[in-house]
Order: sequence, then structure tokens, then C-alpha cells
Amino acid sequence: MNQMTSPARISQQMKKIHSKDTKPELILRKALWAEGIRYRKNYKQLPGTPDIVIVKNKIAIFIDGEFWHGYDFENQKKRLHHNKEKWISKINKNMKRDKKDNEQLKKMGWKVIRYPSKYVINHTEECVTEIMQEIVYLS
Repeated sequence: MNQMTSPARISQQMKKIHSKDTKPELILRKALWAEGIRYRKNYKQLPGTPDIVIVKNKIAIFIDGEFWHGYDFENQKKRLHHNKEKWISKINKNMKRDKKDNEQLKKMGWKVIRYPSKYVINHTEECVTEIMQEIVYLS
């Protein structure tokens, strides 16, 4: 095992990952605020603790890390080298939990929007446009 993939190095990289106030979240929140859209962040009163919630219109927005939430998971699996079974199990559980949270929120009358984090970074305006369209539709 070389120095780049040592358990200590991997652990150090994982510690840098945050679950809230990530760069994509900050970008989207700033863009929504600039459009006059007011929201709550990390709303613990709802299943899954959505990253952004527009309470008035019952919109729950999640910004998902591609790896952790299984985006393009079949290709991601090929890149796993350490603790492969552990990560596959964890990500499968995350995807199952995301689906359950989505279903619960929909049953409660909420519109659920999920964006991959890279999509938010590269297509912020499209995200804002979609959210604004939902606000108009739900008003």
C-alpha cells in the first residue's frame, strides 16, 4: 500500500467532508436569497433533514454528494479499493434511506427536489429556475 492510499491518508481525507454548509449548499442558498426566496436550512422537523426548505410552499431540497448517495453507483463501485463491501453496504443503505425519506415527505404533501452537488455547482441557474417554477406552481 503506498502513501497516497494508506488508511491514515484516507481517514484524513474523510474528515474534511462535511454534512452541512457544503460549497454547493452555500452556492444554491446564496442564489435563492438573491432571487428573494426565503428558506430554512437543515430543517430537522422533516424526514431526512433537508438542506433547504421553503416552508411556505412545502418544498424540501436535498443537495447530495454523488459518492455518498449512489449517483452513477455502478461506475463508482469499480473505483472502490479499500473496504469495498463496507462502502457498498453503506451507500446502498443511504440510497434506501433517501427513497424512504422522499416517500415520507411526499405523503406529508411536500415537493422533494434532489440535486447532485456537482450539478448545483455547474448549473446553479437551472436549479434556481426549477425551484422558482415549483414555487409558482405550488402557490
